[in-house]
Amino acid sequence: MKYQKWNIGTPAQEAVDLLRSSGYPYLLSTVLAARGITTPEAAAEALEHERSLTLSPMLMKDMDKAVCRIQQAIARKETVAVFGDYDVDGITSTVLLRDYLKSCGVPCLRYIPRRIEDGYGLSKEAIQSLHDQGATLMITVDCGITGNEEVDFANSIGLDVVVTDHHECKETLPAACAVVDPHRPDCPYPFKHLAGVGVALKLVMALGGENREDALFARYCTLAAIGTVADVMRMEGENRTIVFCGLEALPHTDFVGVHALLKEAGLLGKPITSIQIGFVLSPRINAAGRMGAADLAADLLESQDSAQAELLAKQLCDLNRERQEVEQSICADAVRQIQTLPNEERSALVLSSEHWHQGVVGIVASRLSEKYSCPSFMIHLKDGTGKGSCRSYGGLNLFAALESCSDLLDGFGGHELAAGFTIPEANIPSFRARMNRYVRSVSGGELPVSSLDIDAAITVPGEITLEQVEHLGQLEPYGSGNPRPVFALLGATVDAVQSVGQGKHLKLRLSKGTCRFESIFFSVPELTDGMAPGSRVDAAFYLQTNTFRGNTTLQLQLLDLRPSLSPSRHEAADLALLERLMSGQRLTAQEVSRLRASREQFAALWVALERRLRQGKAEADFLPCLRALAGRAGGCEGFLRAGLALAVFEERGLIALTRRDQRICLCLTHVQGKVDLSACPYLVRLRQSAAGPNRGECPC
Repeated sequence: MKYQKWNIGTPAQEAVDLLRSSGYPYLLSTVLAARGITTPEAAAEALEHERSLTLSPMLMKDMDKAVCRIQQAIARKETVAVFGDYDVDGITSTVLLRDYLKSCGVPCLRYIPRRIEDGYGLSKEAIQSLHDQGATLMITVDCGITGNEEVDFANSIGLDVVVTDHHECKETLPAACAVVDPHRPDCPYPFKHLAGVGVALKLVMALGGENREDALFARYCTLAAIGTVADVMRMEGENRTIVFCGLEALPHTDFVGVHALLKEAGLLGKPITSIQIGFVLSPRINAAGRMGAADLAADLLESQDSAQAELLAKQLCDLNRERQEVEQSICADAVRQIQTLPNEERSALVLSSEHWHQGVVGIVASRLSEKYSCPSFMIHLKDGTGKGSCRSYGGLNLFAALESCSDLLDGFGGHELAAGFTIPEANIPSFRARMNRYVRSVSGGELPVSSLDIDAAITVPGEITLEQVEHLGQLEPYGSGNPRPVFALLGATVDAVQSVGQGKHLKLRLSKGTCRFESIFFSVPELTDGMAPGSRVDAAFYLQTNTFRGNTTLQLQLLDLRPSLSPSRHEAADLALLERLMSGQRLTAQEVSRLRASREQFAALWVALERRLRQGKAEADFLPCLRALAGRAGGCEGFLRAGLALAVFEERGLIALTRRDQRICLCLTHVQGKVDLSACPYLVRLRQSAAGPNRGECPC
């Protein structure tokens, strides 16, 4: 089990039936209903794709001022500098704006900070360098909203600044010619969730004027789509339009570097969805910034020469492989640190080391937040100063969290889901303690548990077909606020398990009734106890197609696998018999005989149960634990007799059963002295029900 808790949605059957009667397929209807879309009208609206951005960019505060100053620079042929950021959003923003300005005949400089040497955001040294190269106007993209000091410096040396950004604002805005950011408190723009590249796109459309808006959107929507997906923006409103149109235009984009990257990543000529952008293209572009070579990615996207673009794409993919190796090493070290943390320091993971690569700690923070279900703060230490990257979990607003600890920080910036900060090394223990208190205060004080959100459990396995999976594509593009659908198959059987990918992954065959499913479980080298072939399991998965040698088949991409928490038909019958015994109902002689167990069997079951609960976990799921104990009870009635033993242990106060959501958990209780099992009412009833020669063999 990778996740301690599964949150399985329960869509109303009436809503699913209504959507299906209106022509929506089973799986699509199930997901829509699970997400609160319960009528055909609402479904049609949710699945509709706009093909243009209908909100005027001039609705943004200061957009008119930005357009005025930039058009002035275009008319005068001033040298303009574009100051970007080293992540995918910043790189695509930089390339997009420079491409437009150069098309206007403007001499245009580019500056993307080096993550390690320069750090995040504006710097006086970079601004001075751009001014020395002749720039009279600097436009920021995906950064600058908190660079008050640096903008003041630019003003002092005669370099005008236009800030475009999408990050959270501080109380005082930079004193720039224009500050364009949907998050400005006084900005009336209705859609607040644009990425930095979305704001840059809006700026270009404003510069081109209403008559050219559609043409400019068509040219730049692919770059905007890549940056939007990579920055994990909410996939709704204008972002949904940008990404949908960008994906559609991707095979025909004019940007040679994008085609070269697709080819090097093995995606050329294949259908591209938001999943490929998020998990294949974006990591490769991001690797350049993480490994201190963001200009390499920008050079690739700006390249107009196919041969040069292919060479740059290969270098980028090599960098990504290097990044993966570094990431694995840091992640292993971080996990070792976490294992030493007390519980009061696990609501927010604050970890630090001098040996970590500063450019990679952010992606490790993402992994840890997902693995441990809490916000993570990874800090690279050097010369007494820490540079941190953090990732949110569970809706925590990171910007607000950092603001609550601002007196301990030298600086911070970002947005609610991801942020960066600088901190004196001496302040880290205080920061760790205070951040943990803050997270507990906003989460009700409960310790986090790893959890997986599942849209619905599949009730009709026969409906899982290739055609149904293709219909799910209508939900694309996926992203924050519109996640890829996750399903569960409860009470499936493991038919076969095979190690693949040099022992890194598992290939499984699962069955439910007469239905068989091929499955892949990435980054899981082996299954845990109780899940060998023949085991009854619950599976959580994405649905996908797998094409091999021209043959396309259905495949479950497993996200988690656990011993099933739902009983089989035979198990349910045994549990019903136990319930009848416990409630005092009359049993037949045959039923009494089936329940008969010896003192030695009870003792063996207790020893096995105690050992199981004391080995690592304080509690266990009831049904998987019962199945594991069934072998100790012996014979074909092992499950039934193990169930009787657990019922007796609970009644005698040796264990406690608690219901949590869809789970029943059991744990040991602290009892002093010996406990007389034979006095349990269930066993008394069995003795009283037993007849004749069997009386002396009744339990206990």
